[in-house]
Amino acid sequence: MKTEVSDDELKAVIGDFLEMGHVENIFEMFKREPLYYDWVGEILDDERFNVRLGISVLFEELKSQHPQDLSLAIPSLLQAIESGPSYVRGEAVSVLGIIGSPEALEGVRRALGDVSPQVVEIAMDVLGDCE
Repeated sequence: MKTEVSDDELKAVIGDFLEMGHVENIFEMFKREPLYYDWVGEILDDERFNVRLGISVLFEELKSQHPQDLSLAIPSLLQAIESGPSYVRGEAVSVLGIIGSPEALEGVRRALGDVSPQVVEIAMDVLGDCE
């Protein structure tokens, strides 16, 4: 008997694996299923620091070994910048900086007008490193 796993359950599993430091497993999942890039902004909206850190580590690894799909995460990250709490907005800016494409950096520039001084500082740091 085959049981289907819902998207929400799968997002929770991804978060749990990142929390445990199993970035390599999530890396393999992202390589096989581009749909997961659409979820990055939602996964960043996790109170567990290690989950958010895991996303950054994941994107560093994806950038070095599997860069062709990174742009798929940009819409989700831009949405997180527009609607997430400040810690999510800051993490989204950081991941956009890792992606580093012109479209991603445009999203970082938008964050320069954020209401949170911490998000603005992260955006300034990212732009200083990338430009």
